Amino acid sequence: MAEGNYFSLDDILATQEKIPCKLVMPIYRLGYLDPSSEGDNIPVDTKIELPYWMARALCSRKRHIVSVEMPKQYREGYREILSADASVVDLHKLGPFFYSFGSQLLNFEHPEGSDIAKCLLKTFQSRFRKIMDSSQNALNEDNSQLTERLDETEKVLFCAGQKGLNDFLRWEKRETEKLVTSAMVQNHRKRKRAIMERS
Repeated sequence: MAEGNYFSLDDILATQEKIPCKLVMPIYRLGYLDPSSEGDNIPVDTKIELPYWMARALCSRKRHIVSVEMPKQYREGYREILSADASVVDLHKLGPFFYSFGSQLLNFEHPEGSDIAKCLLKTFQSRFRKIMDSSQNALNEDNSQLTERLDETEKVLFCAGQKGLNDFLRWEKRETEKLVTSAMVQNHRKRKRAIMERS
């Protein structure tokens, strides 16, 4: 199961995605969290959307205050669309962090968890070759049209493919063999010179 990376901005953004939840226990004095609530308390069976990080805290083995429903982009209808032909789907519209958010959802003990995991893996595998082909064939082009339908993980993969191609082309032209002074050595020399000028 995927665990969050505390220092990753992408992970923080992914865990901000909302999840439909249903209250199993009443919540007292927090009625303002639900716009449809008329009182100070939120009663049992109220449906509310919570960010992943909050839903995870309220639905765990230790605490069961809410029950979690899967977001629509991970339900069976969307999984069927992705299994038919994932390469034509605009994953960015389904969520800019489709893979990382989906893998976070596996932390819930949900009956559809294994189906979601298989769907995420199959979707990534079926889109991988097209992403890498695009990154290798779009060296000096505007990449915004190629990457606008990709999720953030796929965009990182696309950039890695382009960097690999650029590095290979530089190596082929023997540009990588040129010896240059390390930035650390240059900074050290500047500091040493500044110290000598002061004394």
